Amino acid sequence: MTEPTTGVAGPLAETRWAGAPCAAVTVHGDGTVLDANDAARAMLPQLRTGEPVSRVVPWLSTAHAASAGSAPAPFADVVDGRALEVQPVRHDDDSVTWWLIDVTDVQSICDELRVEQARAAFLSEASAALLGSLNLLRCMEVTAELAVGNLADGALVLTPSQRGRFQLVTAVAGASGPPRGTLLRIDPDEVPGLAEALRGFPPVPSRWIDPSVAPSWITPEDFGAVGSIVVTPLPGHGIPAGALVLLRRAGSGPFSEGEETTAREFAARAGLAMSAARMFAQQASITETLMRDLLPPTLQHVGGVDFAGGYRPAQDHERVGGDFYDVHPPNEHTDETLAVLGDVCGKGLEAAVLTGRIRSALHALRPMAGDHLRLLRLLNDALLSDQHARFVTLVLASVAREGADVRLRLTCAGHPPPLIIRADGRAEEAATLGTLVGALPTIEATTYETRLAPGETCLLYTDGITEGRGGPLGGDQFGEERLQRSAAECAGLPAEAVVERIQMLATEWVGHNTHDDMAVLAITAPRGQHLTAVGGHGRGRYTA
Repeated sequence: MTEPTTGVAGPLAETRWAGAPCAAVTVHGDGTVLDANDAARAMLPQLRTGEPVSRVVPWLSTAHAASAGSAPAPFADVVDGRALEVQPVRHDDDSVTWWLIDVTDVQSICDELRVEQARAAFLSEASAALLGSLNLLRCMEVTAELAVGNLADGALVLTPSQRGRFQLVTAVAGASGPPRGTLLRIDPDEVPGLAEALRGFPPVPSRWIDPSVAPSWITPEDFGAVGSIVVTPLPGHGIPAGALVLLRRAGSGPFSEGEETTAREFAARAGLAMSAARMFAQQASITETLMRDLLPPTLQHVGGVDFAGGYRPAQDHERVGGDFYDVHPPNEHTDETLAVLGDVCGKGLEAAVLTGRIRSALHALRPMAGDHLRLLRLLNDALLSDQHARFVTLVLASVAREGADVRLRLTCAGHPPPLIIRADGRAEEAATLGTLVGALPTIEATTYETRLAPGETCLLYTDGITEGRGGPLGGDQFGEERLQRSAAECAGLPAEAVVERIQMLATEWVGHNTHDDMAVLAITAPRGQHLTAVGGHGRGRYTA
């Protein structure tokens, strides 16, 4: 008998499948190989037509035998290191063409994608966890905990030397209790790359570090023999935040190149968090010392009227800015409370310096508050005489309790007019206009007078509220109309509730977008009877 050859024509040779890029093998119902296309012959050199499939392709024979008398089922297998997905097609003569799809590259890509997704998820989780605290020691503890939970069997987090001593936090996988912190006098040169990492230089590969010569202080208690070490810097904001040392026990295998890359990316996030915590502590100490007098008291009842204020700086890490408000209670010269809300040109500390000058000037001009225009002109002259000063927009509100009502005199100087929130749900814009202060030789302004019935509110705000961009599309302004509608919804609410509501809506609107300083001041005629002496002594004052 002549042995069949691979060139014999069969069901595949007579179709366009013969040149298909995927391997295809046609097997008769009795298990004989009828034909195969070129891709199948290249994949399976032992393939011969006319031979039993159990002899030439044994791994396929089981599936083919199982398909007898029933619908053939697809399956997956690994053959000679290649991942295959096998799809059957049954023909009218009871033969089956088995399509052999090589998915090795696809699976490799999927495996790499899963690794990358796991890595990205870890880094995202780490970022969120590290942002949860602005305490340096807590950031170091979180860094050590995350490292032993995802990267290594042990981790050491060190900060740069302070007077020859290093702050060190150690964590070990499986250990009970939180990471341990201590201050040590050590020689970082004893660990290859550690001294350089503490100075911010790039890390050395772990294969360059011999664990057998590592000093005893680097090995946590009860850790056992060290099999591999990674040392990587913790970069900060301009200066190094410290160094991260990762340890693996002997027998755990070395760190791969990908794991070292992940460790560096994790260290970058941890270093920034630690640096931010250190900077925050320093700035908080300085700010507390320099601006202790600027911290706001809680505004409640002043002269028998409810006051509430709120402020959000342009930068979340700043405590001062260009928006401010003051509430000066009545004194022996007047029965009116003077409320001032202003917006200085600029942001941050520079604007806060000008804010302090303006607040001091307004305090000195308080006896002139009976005539708003005169007060504004005197303030304008004072700012123009200061070569370093810039302009400011202001709104003045003289407030006096008259029975159950509150009398208001409002004057704007280049500032958005206040809103009057009536008890029936209307939000009216106060009819007052004026030129800004500190820019022109003379200024003009009009004063608006009105009364607030019990439960009604006058809302003063800065343009950071209305000009904040955000919303569904991310670029729309909050706008005066939206603010007016939101204010109308606050009819009848106490002053604090009005401020909280407006601040919440504006904050939600801008989201994570950049925005200007935002300040809000609410003046409310209280419901019921209040003793005018309550809250009437002492100066209610807030600045930002």
